[in-house]
Amino acid sequence: MSQPAIIEAFLELQDPRRRAGQRHTLPLCLALFTLAIAAGNKGFLAIGDWIASYHEELIELLKPAKNRLPSYSTLRRALLQVNYEEYGACLAKFFNIQPVCGETIGLDGKVIKGSYQIEEDNPNSDSHPAIMLVSTYIVERGLILEPWEVDAKTNEIKALPILIQKLALQGVVFAFDAINTQKKLVN
Repeated sequence: MSQPAIIEAFLELQDPRRRAGQRHTLPLCLALFTLAIAAGNKGFLAIGDWIASYHEELIELLKPAKNRLPSYSTLRRALLQVNYEEYGACLAKFFNIQPVCGETIGLDGKVIKGSYQIEEDNPNSDSHPAIMLVSTYIVERGLILEPWEVDAKTNEIKALPILIQKLALQGVVFAFDAINTQKKLVN
């Protein structure tokens, strides 16, 4: 029996929950959560009301085991343990979020506030540099692609050519801030 594509999108995610007492699969919980959020529901109580309102239609669409849907509290418990990076990657793959020819991609590096190590009371502690990420934003659709972490030994200026090569896009316009307009970067 074939499953709906929204459930298949989450099949590769590893379920971090205990096996004992599990009634609903993680892909079913994530599919319901994603559909509820896409329908405009904010908060788990609203999601629970949405599931109750569309109970018959959701059972027909998703075909869960024993024709039972999880409650909002089950969705909440499942979501508390999900790896959000993997969930985001599955969503991006499902929705096929890729820049297309003619779109503008904005690139900007930012340091994550408070990500550096401060131990003033321990003089023997090695400090480490702050974490820097380069954000990639599709301007026309208002979508954010996966951030690129800059190596600790370099900076945004040297990381951008690598990121652009990784994206390997043709016909896309890249927009940078002034720090990336240095003559030495242009070949």
